[in-house]
This record gives sequence, C-alpha cells and structure tokens, in this order.
Amino acid sequence: MADNDTDRRRTEEMSLDELREEIRTIDRDIVELIAQRTYVAEAIAEVKDEQGLPTTDEEQEQAVMDRAGENAEQFDVDSNLVKAVFRLLIELNKVEQRESR
Repeated sequence: MADNDTDRRRTEEMSLDELREEIRTIDRDIVELIAQRTYVAEAIAEVKDEQGLPTTDEEQEQAVMDRAGENAEQFDVDSNLVKAVFRLLIELNKVEQRESR
C-alpha cells in the first residue's frame, strides 16, 4: 500500500492538465491490455476447438472472478466494479469464441 500513498502524493502535486494526461496514458494502457487479453482468449478458443472442448468453462470463469476480486482488494479498488468489468470481458470473449466456431 505504500506505493498507493506515493502515487496519491504525486498526483496531488500535479496540475489538472497533467492529471488528465495521466488518465489518457492509463486509458491507452487499459485498451492495450484488453487487446492482449483478447488475443490470448482467441488462442484459447482455438485450443478448445481443436480439443473439442465447450466454449463455456464455469470453473475457469469463477477462478477469473475470484482473482479479480482478490486483485481489487490488493489495490483497494471496489471489488464489485472490478468484477463487473471482468464479467463483461468474459462475456465478450465467449461471444467471440462462439462466433469463431
């Protein structure tokens, strides 16, 4: 949590324009990570198809949601918000997997 305190002190010293630039950078990073996650999910879909596995794996989905909640707590972020984002990511990946079959 010390890193969060350092980040907070640093952002308190930044101007509004600098803070907005920081948000733009973070937003780009988020989109890049979503793209990377989507690419890996597509590779998983190919493996599932090759192995004749179903698109949906509820046990794996639950593991992802559990990790999302744990990560949210670690970074002191609202767990429900983080889980909602991950539910959306999972659903989007499942739709793409179904469409590619």
